[in-house]
Order: sequence, then structure tokens, then C-alpha cells
Amino acid sequence: MEFSITPSAEKFVRRMLRLGGSPGSGFRLVMTAEGCSGLGGDFTVEALPRAGDAIHETQGMKFFLPAESRLLLDGVTMDFADTPTQTGLVFQDPKKTACGCGTGQEAKLPQISTIAIGSISRRT
Repeated sequence: MEFSITPSAEKFVRRMLRLGGSPGSGFRLVMTAEGCSGLGGDFTVEALPRAGDAIHETQGMKFFLPAESRLLLDGVTMDFADTPTQTGLVFQDPKKTACGCGTGQEAKLPQISTIAIGSISRRT
């Protein structure tokens, strides 16, 4: 399982780990498949992984990922957006290329999904 992290996402994750955790804490991503919208999810900073979580280390950061998250994040690029209309993690999934909802607007572009910054919570 591999996923990419842009510099802005790395900066955000490092900031969350520094502000919300202790040394050795991890960034827990719980991803869900959300139909036409692509991926949805939730994130927390936690001291230890939960039962069933795998620890994925990248760029010196620990990610605690449940099984479904590992499947959904494979090949995805994680970014962070901070614009007047959107603030949060943004996931670009090149595997999901069409909506399939029958609206006729099924562009053949990578699906982009967002987890809003308002979903931040802290667990110790």
C-alpha cells in the first residue's frame, strides 16, 4: 500500500502531530467510500494505534490506518487546501475516474475528495 503526500499536506500533518500529540503519536485516517463524491473520512491524532490498525510510516510521520483505509488510500495523493471555499485534506484518486450517477457529467478525470478541517478531534 502506497500513497503520496504533497508538501502542503505534510506541513499540515506535522503541525497536527506537533500540536495534538506526544512524541511517537500518529495521524489516524479513517477513510470511507462515498459514491460520486469519492472518498470521505475522519482524522485524529492518537498516541497509539487501535486494534487492527497498521502503522504506515512516510517522511518521518506515522499514520495509523484501519484495513479499509489502507485499501482506499492505495495510489492516492493526499494534499491540503486552504482557500476561501475549502479548507482541509484533499484526496486525488486516479483509480476513480467516473461518477456513474447517470447525470451525463462523467468526466474522465481523477476523483477529488475532501475531509474538512472541522472534523479534527484529539484522542490520547
